[in-house]
Amino acid sequence: MEKYGIHLLALSHVYLVPQLKQRCTRELSRRLNTENVLDVLQLARLCDAPDLYLKCMKMLSCNFKAVEHTEGWKFLQNHDPRLELEILQFIDEAEMRIKRTRRNREEQKMYLQLSEAMDCLEHICTEGCTSVGPCDMDPSKNKGPCSKFSTCHGLQLLIKHFAACKKRVNGGCLRCKRMWQLFQLHSSICDKPEQCRVPLCRQFKLKVQQNKRGDDARWRLLVRKVASAKLISSLSLPKRKREDKPWIAQMKTYLEYMDTSPK
Repeated sequence: MEKYGIHLLALSHVYLVPQLKQRCTRELSRRLNTENVLDVLQLARLCDAPDLYLKCMKMLSCNFKAVEHTEGWKFLQNHDPRLELEILQFIDEAEMRIKRTRRNREEQKMYLQLSEAMDCLEHICTEGCTSVGPCDMDPSKNKGPCSKFSTCHGLQLLIKHFAACKKRVNGGCLRCKRMWQLFQLHSSICDKPEQCRVPLCRQFKLKVQQNKRGDDARWRLLVRKVASAKLISSLSLPKRKREDKPWIAQMKTYLEYMDTSPK
């Protein structure tokens, strides 16, 4: 099989011997290298062996720099430009998929961070933490770092700055703008504004209701992504902990509403 695998694959295809063809395909897949991958690829096209063809294409995509210096690639460029174009298109599409996957992961990470910031904001405004809390509740006596959220300390500093900043009124403070956006994002996700203790939650809700056009499409997309990230992260919890969080079902209802509401 090692010596005559290519010949046997061609014969098994011509004489319709499927079991031999499958065996040849498996063996050739195991013995692929940068020197023979182009020959096997051309044979896979001629013999209608899609699994072997895909295996060759993936190997070319991963080892193209080594393959393009071989005699087989030079021969292919001179005698089969159509296959050359096919290979280059496959490599380009593979690179685009990798970039798209990486970008999606980075975006998902950002949405998860925003989701955690929303949870942390509710934690600070409802329970209070080391130095910031509701007006009717003393901050925690524990002055150490918050054990619930990694972003808690930074968010507390941002809230303190927001409360004392004098540039906020004129809209000239970037940190205050970020805090304002966090409040607005929370309000867009919150489904109980009457009971919510996060500042400006009800005000933002009323503003959206008064504005007939509602939020713009980009903001709605951000809200939906953050809500989805929050729901996905909650589904990774054990079942008992999920049952202790009634907002999970509420979040599902909210996402369904976002799907059916007018854009």
